[in-house]
Amino acid sequence: MSGSTKMIGVYIPGLAGTFFTPLLASIEQVLREVGLNMVVAFGAGAGDARRQTVDGIELLMERGCDGVVVLSNFLSDKDIPGLKKRHCPVVVMNQYLKSIPDQCFTIDHRQGGVLAARALLDHHHRKIAVIAGPSTTSDNVERINGFLGELAAAGINTSKMWIAERNFSAQGGWDAARDLLESGYQFTALFCANDEMAIGALSYFQKMGVSAPRDVSVIGYDDMPIAEFSAPRLTTVHIPWQQVILNGVNALLNDCYDMRRPVERNFQISMTYRDSLAPAPARQRNSASSGLSRSRA
Repeated sequence: MSGSTKMIGVYIPGLAGTFFTPLLASIEQVLREVGLNMVVAFGAGAGDARRQTVDGIELLMERGCDGVVVLSNFLSDKDIPGLKKRHCPVVVMNQYLKSIPDQCFTIDHRQGGVLAARALLDHHHRKIAVIAGPSTTSDNVERINGFLGELAAAGINTSKMWIAERNFSAQGGWDAARDLLESGYQFTALFCANDEMAIGALSYFQKMGVSAPRDVSVIGYDDMPIAEFSAPRLTTVHIPWQQVILNGVNALLNDCYDMRRPVERNFQISMTYRDSLAPAPARQRNSASSGLSRSRA
């Protein structure tokens, strides 16, 4: 087809950090293969994240995009009728909406949290801390609930766990790790709700002389490319984002241009084991080292 005047829009909340960059690159590659252009809109302006998402999608539609990929989980089913009136197909990544189930491509984040918890339990960790993402994001809530639920099923009192909420950034992980060490909380392992926060936490631990995984094991979430190059290399929950993106874009292309590209909807989550996870030290398995936080802070 002639792609010079045909465009697909992509909405993302923002470009800070490293999460969205490889996803945008994957979308662009698919579109280039079929001769299409990509236009990107970011969350900006007045209103909360939901309002910004709707405004961003409508902007892309007004600019003449034939379809829109939404890389955000702030939409509501109440927003869909208004978007449908514009007769511009939409696919939503990382969120399930009852009103458009066939246009949603996501994964079971609760299961991702379960896998992270099981990895720590299998390595004999029971003194665990958590750096969660924003409670306003549904996928974060799901992974944290899955994580805590699996620990509770193993007999761990999660009501007494040290849990901090941060903004999915490396700075957020750094700040939370500082607060964790200063709190005096006894722990042998830390679960972070994304890789960037995990890498920020690892960096702060290194600064304070806390060795990972000798003193504390760290697990991230997403398995983004940066996870393989952290120090130590990060053990993390592998989310097949490239597959999610590819199939969502294929579905949109089929809808917009009557293509016949393959579309799958079931995505396998797994653990990627690297160097940041080790068995809990034998002396700490029943009682985490009481001096870890105080001596390192």
